[in-house]
Amino acid sequence: MKRIEIPTDCPSCSSELELVNEQLFCRNDYCEAKNDKKLENFVSKLKIKGLGPATLKRLNVEDIVELYELERHEIIMRLDSEKIGNKVFEELEKSKSVDLQSLLPAFSIPLIGRSVSEKICQTVSDIRDITEQTCSESGIGPKATENLMSWLEQEFYSYYSANLPFDFKSSYKAVEKKEIKGTVCISGKLKSYPNKAHAQEVLENYGFVVKSSLTKDCTHLINESGIESAKTQTARDRGVLIINNINNIIGEL
Repeated sequence: MKRIEIPTDCPSCSSELELVNEQLFCRNDYCEAKNDKKLENFVSKLKIKGLGPATLKRLNVEDIVELYELERHEIIMRLDSEKIGNKVFEELEKSKSVDLQSLLPAFSIPLIGRSVSEKICQTVSDIRDITEQTCSESGIGPKATENLMSWLEQEFYSYYSANLPFDFKSSYKAVEKKEIKGTVCISGKLKSYPNKAHAQEVLENYGFVVKSSLTKDCTHLINESGIESAKTQTARDRGVLIINNINNIIGEL
């Protein structure tokens, strides 16, 4: 049987490939193949009609900014069709009004898909409101937060912010931010509520942030079962307030 050799260089730009979790990655930001795929993902996520891979190739643009810098007559000339060129131009113009929750997944940021984007956009009204704190308030995991913050610093603020025609605003109505009363972790089975999802909704309505694990910023541990778990002991060692009934913490407000 012929042995399959793992490639060491990118077939597009010849840069050295990196093996991560049995997948190969090209880390060259100027790799043509990578940029082509980013463009394809962008127009696909925004549902811009008429801009398939072949059309993008004919437009001969290197990135998203170049795509939106094209004038109507340039598009018509490059596509060699007034009808198709006009249609593509109008589609690009229409896409400029897209909301932030649709835009974020289009930028190919690792782990930032539609569901994560929806979460963060229910917390912020503008992309400039995105911080580690607002990501935490949205319930986004640490790795996704790291990826998003890195993209904001390295790409958005340094390049996209000044060169793309979007307002980068969420279409969700801005809600009045409640004062955060504390950070809660629920341990074990509940007696006061049928399930943790219901309890979490109630706690969040009263101004608490609910975490799935006992993080360092937790101020309360809910333990209605009375079982002295390792999590309970850790909470006690840290000086975290242990509550045996959720209604008690709400009653204190």
